[in-house]
Amino acid sequence: MIPSSSASRPTLRLILASSSSYRRELLGRLQLPFEAIAPHIDETPLPGEAPQDTALRLARAKAEAIARLHPGALVIGSDQVATLDGEQIGKPGDHARALAQLRQMRGREVVFHTALCLWDGRVADAAQAAQVAQVENVQVFVRFRDLPDAELDAYLRIEQPYDCAGSAKNEGLGIALLERIDSSDPTALTGLPLIALTGMLRRAGVAFFGL
Repeated sequence: MIPSSSASRPTLRLILASSSSYRRELLGRLQLPFEAIAPHIDETPLPGEAPQDTALRLARAKAEAIARLHPGALVIGSDQVATLDGEQIGKPGDHARALAQLRQMRGREVVFHTALCLWDGRVADAAQAAQVAQVENVQVFVRFRDLPDAELDAYLRIEQPYDCAGSAKNEGLGIALLERIDSSDPTALTGLPLIALTGMLRRAGVAFFGL
């Protein structure tokens, strides 16, 4: 349970609507007790949907799906969509697709849209919809180094980032593939923007540092 900012307030339940180990690790840095529950929603982009709109819609849908099952909880939903020239780049799934992605991205800039939603299940009045769900899209601009096939192939065989959009783990050896990262929130690239999230949690009345 999460200590409230006031002794008179009930304790809060915090849920991460995700099965991602990367997001669990990031949220754990805040030292707030939480549960992680997979939302099991359809993550297929809608026809003609812009990448950032896909990310925002899915982040909200994940949070809402878990909030419906666990009334009264604070639920965190997040989704990330990577784009090159405005086209979505999904998770490769295997070595061949990952190598093709890295070949396509080398020497170029990829935009990662990391959307975040904090759903406050304590707000029951539909008229307060803006307070129920706080949403934000954090963009990260990543330029990949122009590396030869041999280096790209060797990297993939070492780290096997086949579950990562963009085929590189920036928090691991994949950082060696990158030339530059530009963002207001460095944790957004890994999948959960903690600067944005801590702001949302504070607005929801969550205290930090054991207070």
